[in-house]
Amino acid sequence: MPDLEITVGGRPFLVSCQPGEEHFLRAAAAMLDAEAQPLLTAMGRLPEAKMLLMAGLMLADRTAAGEDELRQLKARLAELEGRPAPEPQRVEVPVIPPQMVETLAEIAARAEALAARAEEKAPA
Repeated sequence: MPDLEITVGGRPFLVSCQPGEEHFLRAAAAMLDAEAQPLLTAMGRLPEAKMLLMAGLMLADRTAAGEDELRQLKARLAELEGRPAPEPQRVEVPVIPPQMVETLAEIAARAEALAARAEEKAPA
């Protein structure tokens, strides 16, 4: 079982952990230290037990708040998932704009007129 030296509130601690879990222990120690540092700044030197207790309580409070938020978000998600799907909206998009129909009719009329002239001028 590996032994790691961690630092919390400027104080070293020797802690054992399961093999392969060293990075989890270091991360947890860093979180605890991050809570302990402001306590030391605000209150000065604290007894070790009180510093660890206060830092642990602050982490627990933060965790509880996160769990409350997660519970509320899960309830909201369940509510949204429980709603019936909205009716699909039918949106019709004209494939050919109305102006295009008029323009094509005009071009067709001109083409027919040109074809008629060409037939008149063509030798029989």
